Amino acid sequence: MVILIGGSSHVGKTLLAQKLLEKYHWPYLSLDHLKMGFIRSGRTELTVQDDYEMRYFLWPFVAEMIRTVIEGKQNLIVEGCYIPAEWQESFSEDELRRIRCVFVVMSEAYLRGNFDAVRSCANAIESRAADDPDLERLIRCSQYFKSECIEHGIPCLEICERFDLDELVAEAEKLMGL
Repeated sequence: MVILIGGSSHVGKTLLAQKLLEKYHWPYLSLDHLKMGFIRSGRTELTVQDDYEMRYFLWPFVAEMIRTVIEGKQNLIVEGCYIPAEWQESFSEDELRRIRCVFVVMSEAYLRGNFDAVRSCANAIESRAADDPDLERLIRCSQYFKSECIEHGIPCLEICERFDLDELVAEAEKLMGL
C-alpha cells in the first residue's frame, strides 16, 4: 500500500506521516528531502522558491518510486506539497488499487485565528532553516489545494476549528479507507 499525503505547507503533513509511520510501521518519504537532493546536487536549477515548477519536476521520479514499491509489494508513505492534483493519471487501474491519497489544508478562519500556533509548530518533526511562514501565502496555498481537491476528486481533510493530531490521523484514515 502507498499512502500519499499532499496539500498546503505548514498544515501537518509531515506530522501526520510520522504518526502513520508509528502506527503502521511503514517508511515515509518526505518530498522536501527529495527536492533538496536535486537542488543541492545541481540536478536542477529550480530553487526552494519554485514550488509549482518543482512539483512537476519531481513527480515523474516520485511516480516511478511508487510504481517500484507497488511492484515489490511493499508499503510507503509519501508526503509533501509536491504531489500534483492529477497524480492518478500516472498509474494504471491496478496500481491505483494500491494507492490511497489525502490532501490536508487549513481554512482561512483557522489560519487567521491560529497563525501563531501554526508558526510555532513549523519545526514539530524537522528543523526548518529560516522558515517564517507568511499568513496570506498559507491562506492562498490552502485555498488552492482545496480547489484542486474539488476539481480532481481528491479526499480533502480541512482543518477548520482545532488541530487535534489523533483526530487528524483518524479522519485521514477514514478518508483513505484504511
